[in-house]
Amino acid sequence: MTSGVFSFVPVSAAELEASSAGTTELGAIQVVGEGQNASTGRIEPLTRSKVSNAPESLPAAVSTITDEDIRTLNVDRDISNIYRRVPGVVANNIDQGDTGNGFRMRGFATNGTHGADVAVYVDGVPQNIPSSQGGAGHGPVFMEWMTPQMIKRVDVIKGPVSALYGDQNRAGSVNIETLDGGDVASSIGLDIASYDGRRGNLVLGGEHDGYESLFVADIYRTNGYRKAAETNRDNFFWKVSKVFGDAKYSLRFNHYDSDFKNDGYLNLPALRAGTISRRDTDNLYGFGDANRNTYVINRAPAEGEEGLYYTAYYENFKRTRAISNGADTHNFGRDDRDIYGGRMAYNFVYEDTASLMVGAEVRRDDGIAYRQQYQNFEPTPRFYFDFDQDLITYGAFAQGQYKPVDSLKLLAGIRYDRFDYDIENRKFRDASTGYQKSVTTPKLGLVWTPIEQLEIFTNAAQGFRSPAAEYISAGSGSALVPSDSGGRVNGNVRPSKVTSYDIGFTVRPTDAFSNTTEFYYIQNDSETLSTAPGVYEQVSDTTRRGVETSVNYQATSTVSTYASYGRIIDAVIDNPRPGTGDRLVVPEHTYKAGVQYRDSFMAGQLTLNADAYHLSGIPYYVGTEKKEMPAYTRYDLRATYDYSDYQFSLYGTFQPHKYGTEVAYGTNAGLVIVPQPSTTLGASVRYFF
Repeated sequence: MTSGVFSFVPVSAAELEASSAGTTELGAIQVVGEGQNASTGRIEPLTRSKVSNAPESLPAAVSTITDEDIRTLNVDRDISNIYRRVPGVVANNIDQGDTGNGFRMRGFATNGTHGADVAVYVDGVPQNIPSSQGGAGHGPVFMEWMTPQMIKRVDVIKGPVSALYGDQNRAGSVNIETLDGGDVASSIGLDIASYDGRRGNLVLGGEHDGYESLFVADIYRTNGYRKAAETNRDNFFWKVSKVFGDAKYSLRFNHYDSDFKNDGYLNLPALRAGTISRRDTDNLYGFGDANRNTYVINRAPAEGEEGLYYTAYYENFKRTRAISNGADTHNFGRDDRDIYGGRMAYNFVYEDTASLMVGAEVRRDDGIAYRQQYQNFEPTPRFYFDFDQDLITYGAFAQGQYKPVDSLKLLAGIRYDRFDYDIENRKFRDASTGYQKSVTTPKLGLVWTPIEQLEIFTNAAQGFRSPAAEYISAGSGSALVPSDSGGRVNGNVRPSKVTSYDIGFTVRPTDAFSNTTEFYYIQNDSETLSTAPGVYEQVSDTTRRGVETSVNYQATSTVSTYASYGRIIDAVIDNPRPGTGDRLVVPEHTYKAGVQYRDSFMAGQLTLNADAYHLSGIPYYVGTEKKEMPAYTRYDLRATYDYSDYQFSLYGTFQPHKYGTEVAYGTNAGLVIVPQPSTTLGASVRYFF
């Protein structure tokens, strides 16, 4: 077996029989500290006590998704599905076209479900989009440009403990590393799924004279479950890497192009009354498109962690999204910006007992962002928001680790981030302004390993979210013709900070079993809310408390299992505004479980996966009346057979609750939801060459 992007190189039946004599892995999330080996299934020694800047060595709960894990998941049209097995994470399918990726954890749900409040990085490049109008507010993440064939590993870091991640690092962070050409076997694949889902992709990977090259082309089409739903997406990715001297360099280019239509949200009382059907469109269908061209250069030490690191990137980012908001109108949002940035850091290492990484980074977003009223699919002269913005963020960070004794590791980090904005408000010209503020966020943590089978970790850390342009340069959010007056400058708005406290442990009593459990308490004393038309103030305090626990168990040499439970004990607004509820709209209970069977079969290898996912206890309000959303359950089944140069897969996703949904909002007219199909089936074939 190879650790490449697809699951194998050709193997003989004898080799398969020999490999089946050992243990096999559960293709599920590896919870840090469990360290389940991808080739043997053994649970390796715990890793948090190691002096390293790798995410799994942080004094925190960290879940790692490998490329091998991804091959056992039903990713289908939404890359968010790679997070399905991560304990406590709500990785939902928004099902509104390419409108951002659903990702929530630890009771954060700012701007809905599009990934804000989690700092996401790919190969060192930040993915959150500040002050977006063509997506979903401030800080959404658009990962539709990625496909499973590009991803080497994903680390989900719970809490803002790492100083290496900046804006939006409140609930935590996600670090994604792409594959190199030497990691993969070349292949071509076809995939078909329910509702006219079609995908074709080509992977060309290899190495020549020390140069590694990976090229991925992916074409995806679907008409979707509901009447107007349609997505057309093209992705192209090319990465070249090579070691020169003591450093590894890589150059990456990716192109993404998409257009889509969607059906919006439907009123749950009307669905239950039978006046509308689950596949209907809400008023007019929504629509949008996106185009991204990204260039990235990276340098890192070729061996070990000591040395110089740098990343430089440029992206041309364009995106539109039109949301139906009336019988004949749309709220049409557009982003068109150039994004420049880079990071440089040096890691000093002293034997196995200490390290210090110091660095600096900068990012600039320069372009337009507006929301315009459309009527009968044509633009009107009225705008909801209209900005020409130049947003520059500077950051400096340091993170040190020290082991005074072999069983104890201490971590301390600090970030300083400064915002230098130039905001031209083209709707209310009197609200055009500059903005300069800064934020400092310290981090502390420790890991104690009293015995080889047990790690205890704790941390106290701060994280932040930058203010949106519409908070600083404000005015009425109604659709109005631009004017010279009517706006307001809120120059006192500060970055929103959280303070997070974690304590947990990983126990590994045997080579076949491990458990990770953590408790968290998060305070946010500076949430920004609109207190009056055009006025944004930091008046809201929020508190979140919760617990997450997960187990991995290697039952036999061919069967392995996992299970996790996340409980949000409290997610409340401490000082709610009059006439509003105090509960945050996040699930109280998140259950996940799965089993994998892998063994030789005839002349090939058979892998079977079954996963279950359940959400419940999600509050919402109709006026001030508190209600609870319908429970949501999802089952995933997948069978893969590897034979000679071919790989065949059959898969299905089942969502049995008629009104269960991962995406819903409370309104004065009742809950609005995105109905999901009860059954989605698919099949794929891949040829390796």
